[in-house]
Amino acid sequence: MTKKNIGIVIGILLTIVAVIILITKNSIPEENLTEEQITKSEPQKLFEIPIDDYKIDVGKVADGASLSTILNSYGVSPAVIDRLARQSRNTFDVRKIRGGNSFTTFCSKDSTNRLAYFVYNINIKEYIVYGFIGDSITIRTGEKQVRTQRRIDSAKIESSLWNAMIARSMSPSLAMELSEIFAWSIDFFALQKGDAFKVIYDEEFIDSTSIGNGRIWGAWFEHSGKRYYAIPFEQKERISYWDENGNSLRKNLLKAPLKYSRISSKFSHSRLHPVLRIRRPHHGVDYAAPSGTPVMAVADGVVTSRGYSGGGGHTVKIKHSQGLVSGYLHLRGYAKGIVVGARVNQGQVIGYVGSTGLSTGPHLDFRIWRNGTPIDPLKVPSTPTEPVNKSSMPRFTAVRDSVLNVLNNQSTPNILNEMLLKSKPMADHITDSLNNGTK
Repeated sequence: MTKKNIGIVIGILLTIVAVIILITKNSIPEENLTEEQITKSEPQKLFEIPIDDYKIDVGKVADGASLSTILNSYGVSPAVIDRLARQSRNTFDVRKIRGGNSFTTFCSKDSTNRLAYFVYNINIKEYIVYGFIGDSITIRTGEKQVRTQRRIDSAKIESSLWNAMIARSMSPSLAMELSEIFAWSIDFFALQKGDAFKVIYDEEFIDSTSIGNGRIWGAWFEHSGKRYYAIPFEQKERISYWDENGNSLRKNLLKAPLKYSRISSKFSHSRLHPVLRIRRPHHGVDYAAPSGTPVMAVADGVVTSRGYSGGGGHTVKIKHSQGLVSGYLHLRGYAKGIVVGARVNQGQVIGYVGSTGLSTGPHLDFRIWRNGTPIDPLKVPSTPTEPVNKSSMPRFTAVRDSVLNVLNNQSTPNILNEMLLKSKPMADHITDSLNNGTK
């Protein structure tokens, strides 16, 4: 074989090898590719639009500006804007575009700088995408992804729960959630300096902005020298909170019928009436609160009275079990559906704080009677509802121990997960998997 023929053969062989390598490379299953290879092969997107194809600009809607004025500045004709407004009518009313909200534009990279997409942020989570490709207009909506960050925080109260939250850069809404969880155990109108709390919770973000809190995964609250625990656990397909012994934190009576107000007058057999200026019994507790503050039923029951009762103004009375009746006086108005004979649930809004009747300002006069005799609402004993079932105690113990380990800084809060609350303990899952021959 001549040198020339040998060279031709070698060339053919090298070409075949190159083709084989190329085919092999392209046939690698995606699951076997590295994260870096996958990232490089997938185009980067923003609002599901490939960012490499366009020049991107971010702006804010000026006060008084409209979609028409914004799109005009990007060369979109009035006829196209009119078509867009009509096509968008059932998706988003373009007249609701608000000053201060942000928008993003995607323009072609050529010399025409033609607008291809306009994205308007309706709010922090929702957005709408208008596409201008060729002569067509496309409209679609979307939602930004919510990112969850597990946190564990604690604080000591110097003045109020609210201020303690602010001082530790926690969301004030977390104070509301804690007050709901411990509503049956702690009188949040009587917190003292030195009371303290520790809480495990999820904070939710969109981009870098916090949008609120997710689940509370466990907490303790020290009040008047006593520590109260809250352990989340699912029973009867509902996740509720329990103390460390498996007793429900829910009790037959709420500690108070409204949130975050102050007690302005207590139960008394002889009180100087603020309007009549004479001494007379005051068989209730007055909670000073802004007009319109929601008032809640302290227990399940049936509405027995709803109407104007002279000095008590607009009043609702509810009959409960164990011979108890609760009364809510000086209301501004009643919640929807609150009529005589209506059944209400504990925590359901039944009316709103007002100043009707003989009243010097907005407040709720809250009263309780047992078998017709008025009793001090602040001294009514409250019994827990059903505890954790005996059959569920092994699962509850696993959840409790995990939560307490986190609260005691013995493990990371990220070990807490949905499976722990709702299903078998991890050990049971491993055992089942081994028995079934799975990993």
